[in-house]
Amino acid sequence: MSSQTDVQSQIIRAIGLTVTNGDRSLNFYTQALLFELVSDITVEGQDYSDLEGVPGVKIRIITLRLGDEFIELMEYLNIQGKPILNDSQSNDLWFQHLAIVVSDMDRAYDRLRSFPIEPISVAPQTIPPENEASGGVRAFKFKDPDGHDLELIWFPPDKGKDKWHQNGDRLFLGIDHSAIAISNTEQSLHFYRDLLGMQIDSRSFNWRATQSRLDNLPGAEVKITALRPVQDGVGIELLDYILPGKGRPMPSDCKSWDITHMQIELVVNNLEQLVDKLRGNGVQFVSPRIVQFSDHSFPYRQGCLVKDPDGHAILLIME
Repeated sequence: MSSQTDVQSQIIRAIGLTVTNGDRSLNFYTQALLFELVSDITVEGQDYSDLEGVPGVKIRIITLRLGDEFIELMEYLNIQGKPILNDSQSNDLWFQHLAIVVSDMDRAYDRLRSFPIEPISVAPQTIPPENEASGGVRAFKFKDPDGHDLELIWFPPDKGKDKWHQNGDRLFLGIDHSAIAISNTEQSLHFYRDLLGMQIDSRSFNWRATQSRLDNLPGAEVKITALRPVQDGVGIELLDYILPGKGRPMPSDCKSWDITHMQIELVVNNLEQLVDKLRGNGVQFVSPRIVQFSDHSFPYRQGCLVKDPDGHAILLIME
């Protein structure tokens, strides 16, 4: 076996969301969804500018935890990014959501409705039983104050990880996956599986009225490929919309400070080797170099931001 095949994605450390107002987003995620505050720091300097591809950057990074999983709310303090388009749809290729697992869908939905959310789904939807991979799963999609897409998801006893069924009395349990809209499944598998070393966890096909009501997208049919890193944890779901077809592409000028920007922080076992491999395969780089961090309070030692074939941001890191 050649050394190049040894590169592996170990685990997703966190998912970063660029936000307009850190305090507003902090209040929403902690009050509506019961995330817990871990840290609230401000970073600046050349290393962070190179990492995110933003000159003269100053970023407030608010780290939140839900169960075992983490998100980072990233507020660019010295530059205002473009907002998410109001007419954004699930099949637009910039679409990305976080799936937040709940122990009781009806209670979670009732709680959420007392906060200023923008619903996407008509109401919580139950996947039909003829869908072998996800029959019985209940889901509800909505938007946070910035328009980032979120999903509440409930797993029946025969679906989902064991940990989602050992919840005690908590209502919001953690993050199961981040789902991204893609233009071509095989193209994305080449990137995530063949280059990054992730593993296929499951495949499914969602359609009929349930999916349309879930996505608020008439006639929706979507091919879903679920991927996991080798150490499990948060997964990535590839959403390949067959109907109504592919939506709009990611804008070519989308930057890290734009509110559309989300970045999956992926821990890898050999960053230098992986970067060489990605460069050799024509992958788009945002960071001009592997950034080395000497600040021991920062959560990782090395980082490099790249984009997948459809423009979704992946922050490759070594802890």
